[in-house]
Amino acid sequence: MIKRLAILSALCLLGFSAAAQKVSVYKKDGLLKRIYNPSDTTYIVNFWATWCKPCVAELPEFERFNQAYGQGPVKVLLVSLDFREDLHKRLLPFLQKNTYSSEVILLDESNGNDFIDQICPEWSGSIPATIITTRNKQKFVFFEKKVTFDLLEEELKK
Repeated sequence: MIKRLAILSALCLLGFSAAAQKVSVYKKDGLLKRIYNPSDTTYIVNFWATWCKPCVAELPEFERFNQAYGQGPVKVLLVSLDFREDLHKRLLPFLQKNTYSSEVILLDESNGNDFIDQICPEWSGSIPATIITTRNKQKFVFFEKKVTFDLLEEELKK
C-alpha cells in the first residue's frame, strides 16, 4: 500500500512539473541581445508583473495574438518584472493557473533605471508597456498602456 502511494505521488509530481510553464531568467544584456538583433523575427515584447492588474488583464490579448501569429516570423515575449525571489511563490503559480503558451521571461534586474532607457528612452517605467521591433530597431513601436489584439495586428501589418 505504501509503495502504491509513493508511486502515485511521484506520478502526480511528474505530471505537475510537465504541465508547468517554463520561465527563462535573463539579465538586461541578454534580453537586449535577444530582441535587438539583425534577424527577420518581429518581436512583440510585453513588460508586465503579476501584481499589475492592467498587465494581467491584457495578457489574454498577447496569448491570442501568439496563437494567431506565433508560428511565423513573429515572437511574443512576456517579460515579467516580478522580483526574482517571487519566481516560485508568485510567478510560476500564476502561469500554472493561466496556462500561457507564449514565451515567458523573468527580467532579473533590481533597479529599473539600469535597463528602462536601454529598452526605450521614452519609457517612464510604468507598466504595462509593449515594444514591437524587428531588425535592430529598423521598425520600432512603443506603447506605455494596455494594448489589444487589434492594435497588435494593425501594427504587425504596417
